[in-house]
Amino acid sequence: MTAREAAAHFGVSPATVKRLVAEPREDFLARAQARRDRAVELRAKGLKHREIAAEMDVPIGTVGRLLHEAKKLAQAADAEQPAL
Repeated sequence: MTAREAAAHFGVSPATVKRLVAEPREDFLARAQARRDRAVELRAKGLKHREIAAEMDVPIGTVGRLLHEAKKLAQAADAEQPAL
């Protein structure tokens, strides 16, 4: 059932349906971090993008995006660290 169909059934807006069934932000962020970490872990073991994609059951493009995001987040964290 789509959000629009559920909204019509319950007499509320589609936005209300989406808000009520949405995954909590903290859970989403934790799940996203776990996926990035898994991709980085597999890459560190020497697997190629195609092999990581097969292991994680995602498209190859997703592997590239996950690794790119992980790299950007690591660089941002390093930039925030004060120099000793």
